[in-house]
Amino acid sequence: MTMTAVLQPEPAPITACTVSRDVQNFDLLIEDMETELGESWGDLSFAEALAFLEQDECDELEFLAIAMDAEDEEHLTQITAVITRARDKGIKAILIAEDVSPIVLHQLLHNGADDFVPYPLPEKALHEAIERLRIPEPAAPVLPAAPAAPTMTATGDRDGVLLAVHGLAGGSGSSTLAVNLAYELATGAKTDNPKVCLIDLDFQFGSVHTFLDLSCKEAVYELLSDTDAMDSSAFMAALQHFNDKMHVLTAPAEMLPLDIIGPEDIAAILEMARANFDFVIVDMPKCVVAWTETVLDAAQVYFAPVELDMRSAQNVMRMVRALKSEDLPFEKIRYVLNRAPKFTDISGKNRVKRMADGLDIDMELWLPNGAKPVSDSADHGLPLAEHAAKNPLRKEIQKLAKSLLDLVQAEEAAA
Repeated sequence: MTMTAVLQPEPAPITACTVSRDVQNFDLLIEDMETELGESWGDLSFAEALAFLEQDECDELEFLAIAMDAEDEEHLTQITAVITRARDKGIKAILIAEDVSPIVLHQLLHNGADDFVPYPLPEKALHEAIERLRIPEPAAPVLPAAPAAPTMTATGDRDGVLLAVHGLAGGSGSSTLAVNLAYELATGAKTDNPKVCLIDLDFQFGSVHTFLDLSCKEAVYELLSDTDAMDSSAFMAALQHFNDKMHVLTAPAEMLPLDIIGPEDIAAILEMARANFDFVIVDMPKCVVAWTETVLDAAQVYFAPVELDMRSAQNVMRMVRALKSEDLPFEKIRYVLNRAPKFTDISGKNRVKRMADGLDIDMELWLPNGAKPVSDSADHGLPLAEHAAKNPLRKEIQKLAKSLLDLVQAEEAAA
């Protein structure tokens, strides 16, 4: 009897827990947890996890795998509390999400979740997420005192290139192009990267701040409401840094009418931006307003993302007719085909040719379908270069940025 007791194995220490409404709804997660941890993991409900995180025993945990689906969105407050408490305890949190809205994912990642893996779990996805959690955080570099101050100081000595992006159909990828083009321009030079300013002029549904995980500053509304009093200091104060790479003027925090400012106000803002930055990227609203002409006149290139569908074709026709009727420089528009067919898709390429011929336009830029990593990068508040550097869409935008940088350098050398 004594020998039997002595030989009884010690229970494996619990180093991780799944947290869910019912873990049986996530059978692939169960299999992967057993593969990765054997018996060294447990399962908790959301309420049990909150209670467990108040106990000293939770200090032994390495991470929580929080599994949720669309039905769990009504428990968002409780899930957020679990993530926040785990973060305070130094415990990592991996989100395992199925059919959860991007807004909810962004909120949970913003509140402290360390990683996100879609469900059903791709092969080795959980393993890779755990490995990422185990990479030690780099020591904080020793920085000189107040390094960021000069970058927010107005220079007024530039004549920046203005590039506008105006999607001609909903979901055509205009904000994705604007955000990632700005970032590639800001980081694309081998030495002396240019100063880049990204401006979101969609005062109602602008999403640049979401793409880059920035807040909407009250100073933006103050700037827009009184451009007559705007000087370089006020303009720079309304901007935000993104990773010390570029400056961003987000949309206001509240939904505002698009005519809150007029053409003169927009002209003043663009002139101020160009005087302080080498490149100014403007993300336009989908509609045409009184100051659209102002941006079109000021822009060196006016990108118009479209898709290979009838709504885009109809909107291109309307846009061209409107510009021609007002004798506006429609030739500045460069049509960008988003989710373009692959090189081997002969049928798709023929459809593009028929569409372009029918509209009497050129599809000068073809952007491939970046698929889910594109929306995931937005949910994480990161450009593709930082979230999915090898994504085909990122590579094409990188090529575009390089060609623009080379063109500007060539013009400066010839001047």
